[in-house]
Amino acid sequence: MSYELTIEPLGETIEVEEGQTILDAALRAGIWLPHACCHGLCATCKVQVVDGEVEHGEASSFALMDFERDDGKTLACCATLESDVVIEAEVDEDPDARSIPVEDFPGTITRIVDLTPTIKAVHIALDKPIDFQAGQYINFTIPGEHATRAFSLANPPGAGSEIELNIRLVPGGKGTTWIHERLAAGDRVQLSGPYGRFFVRRSGEGGALFMAGGSGLSSPRSMILDLLASGDTRPITLVYGQRTRAELYYHEEFLALAEEHSNFTYVAALSDEPAGSDWSGFRGFVHEAARDHFDNDFRGNKAYLCGPPAMIDACINTLMQGRLFENDIYTEKFFSAADAQQVRSPLFRRI
Repeated sequence: MSYELTIEPLGETIEVEEGQTILDAALRAGIWLPHACCHGLCATCKVQVVDGEVEHGEASSFALMDFERDDGKTLACCATLESDVVIEAEVDEDPDARSIPVEDFPGTITRIVDLTPTIKAVHIALDKPIDFQAGQYINFTIPGEHATRAFSLANPPGAGSEIELNIRLVPGGKGTTWIHERLAAGDRVQLSGPYGRFFVRRSGEGGALFMAGGSGLSSPRSMILDLLASGDTRPITLVYGQRTRAELYYHEEFLALAEEHSNFTYVAALSDEPAGSDWSGFRGFVHEAARDHFDNDFRGNKAYLCGPPAMIDACINTLMQGRLFENDIYTEKFFSAADAQQVRSPLFRRI
């Protein structure tokens, strides 16, 4: 059984299967709705039910309060239809966004490479190519857990049917522990995508500044490789931080790209490298390295931030002090249920 969902102000009507959430149906129809945690905790996907009946599902009572339910609001990531429904959503138009329907993609693990002591590169040959914008992510199904984990695509679009995921081992994390300890070449896997609104705003002028920490390098790598391959001539800067040299992966690749492309600059920063090592690069955090490199003046750039929440907030503070503000700052928007209450920056509504 299915119902019809009309999404205003777009005026789009789509079919929603029984038990399918509003968000999943919209994304699979190529219609983007605001969302983030997908666990009913962050309230990013809150919409107004104008007509019809919905089941709120596992929406948190904090993200969707009782009076909001009484007023006809629901969370698109949890809500399922009990009749034909009309909703009203805050959908921002973005001239650089492509409407790519979410699909399911079976695939086979071709190889797994140790990038650092805690990060692996997982290469997957998909049964069919996935279309995506550089910077987007996929949801990877963890067998036996009835759950998915979000991972950014580390390769650029147009690379054929093989994709790359850079996956950090999260202490106590069932999903990443299974991937690090049990996943092997030849295994069949299932994923869906693409998801997210994290991509380069190509229509904008000025430079592109990427600030990344830890395994947050995946999206910037995809976007930078895509920009350089397309012959984009804007100034491109990557400021990437890790604790030690052993954790600094793809370092040589970015050094080589900086030699090959005059418009690309690479700044590596190590925050906990032993004092007696031969590291001659910047010592400190990502935001400190960026401030030093740009002499505390970030005007004329669009900044793309990927990494732990504490790094994101430190970078936003630094960018603001250097006269770059909300309209020119973009952050990655996926996170786990455990992070749902923490990763949204307190500084801005949009970021």
